[in-house]
Amino acid sequence: MNDVKVMTDKIKRFRDDRDWMQFHDPKNMAVSIILEASELLEHFQWKTTEEVEKYSKQNLPEIKDEIADIALYLFELADNLGIDLIDAMGQKLKKNEMKYPVEKAKGKHTKYNKL
Repeated sequence: MNDVKVMTDKIKRFRDDRDWMQFHDPKNMAVSIILEASELLEHFQWKTTEEVEKYSKQNLPEIKDEIADIALYLFELADNLGIDLIDAMGQKLKKNEMKYPVEKAKGKHTKYNKL
């Protein structure tokens, strides 16, 4: 059994023990991902690159929790929709490789349609 399946099963057990599936429709899960991502972003708001580096080291447990919250909701949403998350990520990477060929995109942050 792979790590994603093991973690997804733990998430579902946690959810189901609390009878929360009734609240975990795709819209609410997507909203929750955005809310948690916003909480992660708040750690870095208004900081310079240097400040972020120092802050991240000093506040790593809190940042780690926000990243974990995002992942927990993402794993569950994918499972609820019947999406194999690892497969979807692999397919998306292939698409991105086509959009951003190394010879055009290396060292650039330009959007694919402007390369």
